[in-house]
Amino acid sequence: MKQLFDKLHSRMGDFWWYSLMLFCACRTADLLNAFVGLWLVPKYVDPSELGAVTPLGNFAGFLALPVAVFANTFRNEVSNLSLAREFGKLKTLMRTVFIAAGVFLFVAIIVARFTLPMFLARIRIVEGSLGLIIIVTSFITAVAPVFTNTIQALGKFKANAVMNLVGAPLRLLTMLVAMPFRPLAGYFVGQGASPAFNIVASVVSLRKELSVKAEVYWDHATVRKFSKLLAIFLVSGVASAVATLIESTVLRQRLPDLDSAGYYMATRFSDISGFLYNTLVFTLFPFTAALAAKGKDMRPLILKAAAATVGFSALVALPFFFVGKPILALLPHGGQYAAYWWAIPWLIGISTMGALIGLYVTAELSANRFGFMKWMVPVDFAYPALLLAVTGYGYFAGSLPASWASFLDVHNIRSLDAMLCWMTAVNAIKALGCFVAMAKQRQ
Repeated sequence: MKQLFDKLHSRMGDFWWYSLMLFCACRTADLLNAFVGLWLVPKYVDPSELGAVTPLGNFAGFLALPVAVFANTFRNEVSNLSLAREFGKLKTLMRTVFIAAGVFLFVAIIVARFTLPMFLARIRIVEGSLGLIIIVTSFITAVAPVFTNTIQALGKFKANAVMNLVGAPLRLLTMLVAMPFRPLAGYFVGQGASPAFNIVASVVSLRKELSVKAEVYWDHATVRKFSKLLAIFLVSGVASAVATLIESTVLRQRLPDLDSAGYYMATRFSDISGFLYNTLVFTLFPFTAALAAKGKDMRPLILKAAAATVGFSALVALPFFFVGKPILALLPHGGQYAAYWWAIPWLIGISTMGALIGLYVTAELSANRFGFMKWMVPVDFAYPALLLAVTGYGYFAGSLPASWASFLDVHNIRSLDAMLCWMTAVNAIKALGCFVAMAKQRQ
């Protein structure tokens, strides 16, 4: 059997072999995650509040953005230090990230104290105890990639597979215990269980590498180098986070409760199309980084990953044209959500475009190329501004010409299909931009 696997490994190559291994492990975990999203959450969270789950998570993610940016800034450096086996410096870098996370957490709690009540009111939620829970969960989720990136850089894909296999049941168990008491709070407690476990498991997996003595890492040149990178990632991160937060908030705030809940349920199914992408993007980074370091063309590998992603998404979307409605009807409160079956294949298409963008961006970041931000960041800022303009014009009633107000009223986002049109347009623009930028790229 070992010889057969070795032969298959040799024939497929490292990238596709490790992608397949992670895909199998992660999909086993996703069966439990699907149960959480499709059954447990709609069972305990009332339809009137279900649509608030996504914007709540995005708001907490926005507060945790500094930590996420910090982790993303040092992603390549973690990879470089790991590959160079400079574990003393890596240990110092990880300590720095943890200290920074503690400082940012303190600041985020203060900011949330004044902003969260207003946000909860806007998305029609009254549960003040959610604040601290979702913030801590988001910070744990933001810090975890520092460790999983190290696992990734060192090629410890087996360790990552184990984390996925154990983390999902732990998340489910936590939610089963907590959600019956306080549904939304229990949901976010469960969301933090898996990344918290990943941090602990990563430390265990890296115990040999991190057992060395910490070495001096920071000096004037290093601080200057990463200050520039931090500024770049901060601008990009803010643009992306604002776009995501405004989009999800508009979905909840401007649409009826049932429309926003139907959107949440549809996304639970459309997320299935991301299963392969989530595996490929994790495996892709070290391989494209290695190709870039050698001056080789990354595009053939990116295009193969993109083709596999599109093919998988098409296979996932097809059944929902025929059985989407009866499947939704089987879920808790499914009679109310079944009418939104049509949104599933549409959202799969949107998710697929997002995946293609993600593959390109990941490859560019692995090569330390940031030119794509010159056009992608303005798009990310323009999108939420446009959403607010066409949904918030009522605040300026009497100040706008009657003809303009009438035009906006006709084209206002008051239905889920109108919102999906906006989401499709912005993702299509960004995906096309990535394709053009890659076609013009010189290796």
